[in-house]
Amino acid sequence: MEDPEVPLEHAQETIDHHARHSNESWTMGVALTSALLAALAAVTSLLAGHHSNEAMIERIRASDEWGYYQAKGIKAGVLGMKLELFASDHKRIDPKDEERLARYKEEQEEIQGKAKTSEQASEAHLKRHLTFARGVTLFQVAIAVAAISVLTKRRRFWSVSLVFGGVGVFFLALGLLGK
Repeated sequence: MEDPEVPLEHAQETIDHHARHSNESWTMGVALTSALLAALAAVTSLLAGHHSNEAMIERIRASDEWGYYQAKGIKAGVLGMKLELFASDHKRIDPKDEERLARYKEEQEEIQGKAKTSEQASEAHLKRHLTFARGVTLFQVAIAVAAISVLTKRRRFWSVSLVFGGVGVFFLALGLLGK
């Protein structure tokens, strides 16, 4: 999975330039809020990337556990066939083999539990990644709309930008709370 990109430098520079060379005082507020939104977008992007990586690591761990589970199953299957052959030929079965077969089954249950736990952890990290990615997207939209407000000299676009930024903060908070 890729980290969400935050290509906001050009928009931020445009807003700063227009704010410094404008006669309208509200444009400086737009520049400051867009700078804050850019910082929040960067932090949210880092968190999204972290959870993406953790989801992948947990998925790999689960895959490794399932491979180990299968290996134990193959060993148990081979040993079970040996015991069946000995029984069908009325040969003496070593009690240690029966104990080993039981141990393989117990180990498989334990390994299965670990694999399922890793799968659940992966899903939880992926869910948080998606929440943070939504936040990054909304911060980017907020900054773009802020740039439009300065370029068009329409203050109401700044209000729209603040709404998008507020929703971005909501997704950031949801991600931090693990929702």
